[in-house]
Amino acid sequence: MTVASGVTEDAKLESVSLHPLGRRGAAMALPQEQKQEQEPLCIFGTGDLGRSLGLRLLQTGCRVVYGSRRPHSCGPLPQGAQVMSHEEAAKAARLIFICVHREHYTFMETLAPYLEGKVLVDLSNNLKKDMYAEANAAYLQRLVPGATVVKGLNTLSAWALQNGLLTGKQVYLCGNSAEAKQSVAEVATKMGLTVLDRGSLSAAQELEDFPLRLFPEWRLPLRVAVGLVAFFYFYLLIRDVIYAYIEQGKDISYRIMVSLANKVFPIVSLVMLSLCYLPGVIAAFFQLYRGTKYKRFPNWLDRWMLCRKQMGLVALGFAFLHAIYTFIIPIRYSVRHKLISRVVDEMKNNKTTPFDFNYTEAWGTDSFYVLGILGFFLYVLLGLTSLPSVGGSLSWREFSFIQSKLGHLTLFICTAHGYIYGWNKFLRASTYKWYTPPGYMLCLIVPSVVLVLKMLLLLPCVDRTLTRIRQGWERASSMETGENKATNL
Repeated sequence: MTVASGVTEDAKLESVSLHPLGRRGAAMALPQEQKQEQEPLCIFGTGDLGRSLGLRLLQTGCRVVYGSRRPHSCGPLPQGAQVMSHEEAAKAARLIFICVHREHYTFMETLAPYLEGKVLVDLSNNLKKDMYAEANAAYLQRLVPGATVVKGLNTLSAWALQNGLLTGKQVYLCGNSAEAKQSVAEVATKMGLTVLDRGSLSAAQELEDFPLRLFPEWRLPLRVAVGLVAFFYFYLLIRDVIYAYIEQGKDISYRIMVSLANKVFPIVSLVMLSLCYLPGVIAAFFQLYRGTKYKRFPNWLDRWMLCRKQMGLVALGFAFLHAIYTFIIPIRYSVRHKLISRVVDEMKNNKTTPFDFNYTEAWGTDSFYVLGILGFFLYVLLGLTSLPSVGGSLSWREFSFIQSKLGHLTLFICTAHGYIYGWNKFLRASTYKWYTPPGYMLCLIVPSVVLVLKMLLLLPCVDRTLTRIRQGWERASSMETGENKATNL
């Protein structure tokens, strides 16, 4: 519901009245009379982004006015917001959010007298890089030279604003006025955002390119996943299909589509999961060796640790593919043909195949399937807690317990799942075709290393041992330095 009304010209224009983030509830509980005294925040644009931003600002206790060309027919706006003409809205507020596309900026030239001394926050983006010769914010500043333009909040989507997924999210600001940027930063902080100042307005082009990046945080995990898939796929193709054709004269190329893929997917999933926890173990040894946790890690380790969540989600995706492929195995033509052929052969030759119950095989098969089911269940649990809507509802201790304790338990169970799969094949000569180990043996190397290192970190003597080694190395270095000084004297 919207209300068309004006605001008296003697409205206070000194500054935006804001409260600390922790007082959000108190701000929302202010009496109506006190709310009316607050200076409103203005939004130009009643599209999806403008409506979502207004809704979020209202939820934080701010007054919101919309400026529209058609105040009486601009569509539904958040309840509690006011809508008026651009001129009236510009008079009412000092801080104005521009939620319109660049091609519609020209109307603000006629509003230049009303925008004198105002702070204009440009939230626009382009459809592709280098679409215009100058940044949108620079163009806006040229159209309205009397106003102060701040570029920022353009990395927020309407969906994120509506669903409240803003806590801790990082946004960027740039502008030529420190005071103007501070005003915008206070509003952003009140919405739960983390603000990073990128300097003057000359950085606006860089900020406008940020939303155009295609999965920047996913690039390294996806490259690792593609590399692992390619390696293991061709490795198993040579080892299984080509080996059978050359050495045994069998054409089993039909297995490429399902059987070979169903070997590659779990292998890549387990390796990616172990790579998700390996950097944490390496970082722990770095801290033990240095004797402090306040030194920066190497750049490669920092980058690796920042994409652990994405690596875990990619691993979960491959686990899903493995589960789906496993379900369709019984309905494959080759499997059904093999079973029917065996039955027909026994009926034609009037013979029965001896069938002895093997307890060892039964235990191994059941353990293999149970560990696979439990591992997949914990996989899904880890993936769900990675979602902002779920992880945000957990305390830090709960989130750490699930992602760390249950995460390592998931890695242990999935690794045991792989070991049980080949428990009776490790010492068979036939397992090593062309003297090469099977794929599941190779994929067990990295998770086994991670689990062993993690167990070492849990031993109390390791910390003392590493500390002594570090202290001994430091003493040796200091003695060597002293000897060099004495030699020089």
